[in-house]
Amino acid sequence: MAGDSGAAGGTGTVTPPPPGTPHDDTVHHESLGLRIQHLLHAQPTLGPLAVLLISVVAFALLSDRFLQAANLSLVLQQVTVIAVLALGQTLIILTAGIDLSVGAIAVLSSIVMAKLASEGGVPGPLALIIGFGLGLALGGLNGVLVTALRLPPFIVTLGTLNIFFALTLYVSKSETIRGADMPGIMTWTGEAFTIGSFRITYGTILMFVLFGGFFYALRQTAWGKHVYATGDDSEAARLAGIRTSRVLLSVYAVAGLLYALGAWVLIGRLASASPNVGADFNLDSITAVVLGGTSLFGGRGSVIGTLVGALIVGVFRNGLALAGVDVLWQVFAVGILVIVAVSIDQWIRKVKA
Repeated sequence: MAGDSGAAGGTGTVTPPPPGTPHDDTVHHESLGLRIQHLLHAQPTLGPLAVLLISVVAFALLSDRFLQAANLSLVLQQVTVIAVLALGQTLIILTAGIDLSVGAIAVLSSIVMAKLASEGGVPGPLALIIGFGLGLALGGLNGVLVTALRLPPFIVTLGTLNIFFALTLYVSKSETIRGADMPGIMTWTGEAFTIGSFRITYGTILMFVLFGGFFYALRQTAWGKHVYATGDDSEAARLAGIRTSRVLLSVYAVAGLLYALGAWVLIGRLASASPNVGADFNLDSITAVVLGGTSLFGGRGSVIGTLVGALIVGVFRNGLALAGVDVLWQVFAVGILVIVAVSIDQWIRKVKA
C-alpha cells in the first residue's frame, strides 16, 4: 500500500512509457511538417517564391554580373513570351487538362498575322485582330474535341499539334517573314523604354497586364470559381449546377487567344515571324506552370505562381550561363526542378483535407 501511495504521490519509481511511444521532439517535427504541408496547400505560391529568392541570392554570389540592371532586364525579356503562353496553359491545367498544341497555335498565329500584314495588304491592326481570332478559334477547336467527343486533352492536343504544325509549314512555305516588311504595330511589343537603368519592352508590360487581369478573373469572378471547381471535381461541380462542358470550352478558347497574344509578343521579340521557332514552347510552358505550384491534377494553383515559375526558369538558365555551365546541364537542372516540383505537389495533396 505504501508503495502504491508513494507512486501515486509522485515519490515512487516512474514507470517508463511503452515501447514505440513517440518522443516530444518527434511529435513536434511531425506537427511542423503538417503545418508546412497545410500552409503550402493554402498558399501554393509561397514555395516557388522561396525557390526564386534563393536562386537570385545564389546566382548573385556566383556572378557579380547577375544583379546588374542590363542582365535582369534581359532575363525579364527572355521569359516574357513563355510567361504569356504559360498563362493560357495554366487555365487548362487548372481544369485537370493539358495542352500540347501551345507552340503550334502561337507560331501559326504569328505566321498568319505577319503574312496578312506584309504580303496581303491588310492593315496591321486588322491583321492582329485576325490573328487573335485565329488563336481563339484553334483553342476553341481543342475545346470542342475535348467536350463534345469526350476525348482526353492529351490526345486531342497531341493530334492538333501536328495539324497546326503542318498548316504552319503550308502557309509559310518554310520562309521567315522579316519585321522590316511588316507595319510597325506588328513589332511594337519588342520596342522598349527605360526606367533608370532597366530596359523594359512593351511586350513585358502587356504580360503584366494579362497576368493582373486573369488573377482578378480567377479570384473574383464566377467564371474563375467555376474553373477551379471543374478542375477540383468535375462531377461534383456538374451536380452543383455548373455547366462544366461550357467552362472547359471557354477555357480552351481563351487559352488559344492568349497563345495568339503570345505570338504578337514573339514577333516583337524576334523582329520577325519564323515557322522554325517554338520547338520548346510546349514543355517550357508546362514547366513554368508546374514550378509555379499549379497542380497537374487540377483545382489548385495561381497565375502569379506561373509568373514566378517562368522567372525561376529564366533565372536558372541565365545564372548558370553566367557561371559558365554548359547548356546541357542547364536543361538538366530545369528537369530536376520539374521532378522536385511534382513530388512536392503530390506530398501536399496527401494532406489537403
